[in-house]
Order: sequence, then C-alpha cells, then structure tokens
Amino acid sequence: MELGLDVRKVGSHSVVDVKGEIDVYTAPKLREKLIELVSDGSYDVVVNLEGVDFLDSTGLGVLVGALKRVKAHDGSLSLVCTQDKILKIFKITGLTKVFPIHSSVDEAAGGAA
Repeated sequence: MELGLDVRKVGSHSVVDVKGEIDVYTAPKLREKLIELVSDGSYDVVVNLEGVDFLDSTGLGVLVGALKRVKAHDGSLSLVCTQDKILKIFKITGLTKVFPIHSSVDEAAGGAA
C-alpha cells in the first residue's frame, strides 16, 4: 500500500498528515520526510496518524528516531491519534509515556491546549 505524506504549517508547527500503512516498506519514506523537516529547521512537529490503517515496529522506530532528532534541537514531536487499533500499539509498547498523543491537530499544535 502507498504511504501518503502531506506537510503543512499550523502556527509554528509543521504537521505531517500520514495516510496508509506504516510498515517495513513504507517507513523509510516517513523517516526521510521527518529528517528533511528537521534539517530545514522545523523542530516542532506534529505527526497526524488519523489516516493510518496500520503501524508496525518499524514505524514506531521511525517516530522514536524523529523524537530524538527534534529533542536535540529543544523541539517537540506530538502525535494525533484517536483510532483504538493504533493507540493500542502505543499503549502496549509504553510509548504513551514518551509521546504526547492528542485528539486533534489544533490541540497538538497548542491551539486548544
């Protein structure tokens, strides 16, 4: 399955809208996009997982790596996720303690906080 990535700005945050499946085949595309954003000076990133149908350990690794990159620049990486099947993966792995997980992009970007 294809992985769709759209980047937009919401306030001072770069929002990556992800659609499709994040797995061993598509995760490198997401990794490249996140590295590109940080390289371009975007240190406050929101990854919108609302359009994601599937997420495996490779995808989790990409997100953890991106978090380390933005933290190195005193930045932040927030996730938007309301789907139970995706949230369950973060709960099982304990990553809900690592990533701030929000129910909307506005909330994640600080608009509704």
